[in-house]
Amino acid sequence: MSEYENMTVAELKELLKEAGLPVSGKKADLIARLVDSQEEDVSTSEDEMTEEELDDEEEDFEDDYEDEDWDDEDIVEEHVARQKPVLSDDLKASLALRAAQKKGTPKFRRTEWFRYKRLSRSGWRKPHGMDNKQRRNFKYRGSLVRIGHGKVNAASGLHPSGFEEVMVHNSRDLDVIDAETQAARIGSTVGGRKREMIHSRADELGIRVLNRRRER
Repeated sequence: MSEYENMTVAELKELLKEAGLPVSGKKADLIARLVDSQEEDVSTSEDEMTEEELDDEEEDFEDDYEDEDWDDEDIVEEHVARQKPVLSDDLKASLALRAAQKKGTPKFRRTEWFRYKRLSRSGWRKPHGMDNKQRRNFKYRGSLVRIGHGKVNAASGLHPSGFEEVMVHNSRDLDVIDAETQAARIGSTVGGRKREMIHSRADELGIRVLNRRRER
C-alpha cells in the first residue's frame, strides 16, 4: 500500500494500463483500483483446496487464537498428533463446499480504509453520505456487505477440520466431550499450570485441543 502512495499519478496510470484497468479518477481512486485488482488476482489464482491446504488453513485458524503475550523464545518445537473427526460423506462434501465458497467471498473493507491506518485496522462499517462512492456501489471502492455471502448450513459453526468446538476451562470439562466429533478450545483466561493439566487429560481421552501450545 505504501509503495503506491509514494508513486506519482503518471506511474500509477502506467500500472493501470498494464493491468487493463481504467485510468480515470484521483490518485486515491487509482490506488484503490490497484489494490482491489491485486486482491482479485490472488483469489482467482488459487486452485481447489486439497487436504494439505485444509490442514494449513487449520493452522492459520488456530494461530489467530494464540495469546499475544506468549513468548516465542520459550516455545520448543514438538510434534503433536492431530486427531481427525469421524465425518459422514455428506458433511465432508459440505465442508469442501464451504471452503470453496470462502475463496469467492470478497474482503469487506470500510470506506477510506486505504487512506487512514486507523480505518484499515477496524472492521466493516456501513457507508453513509449522499456522494459516498462505496455506498453508490462504484466497483473500485470495494464490495458491500449483502445477503448471499452465507455459507453451507450443514457446516455452520464447525472448525475447518470438521470438529465441533467446545470451550473448556478445566480438565473436568473434557469428560463430556465426544472425541470423535468434538474438540476442545481452552479459554483465554486459563493459566499455564491448569492448561498443562488439560493437555495431559486430553491426551488420555484422545481429545484434540484446537489452540494447544507446544510444551516449553
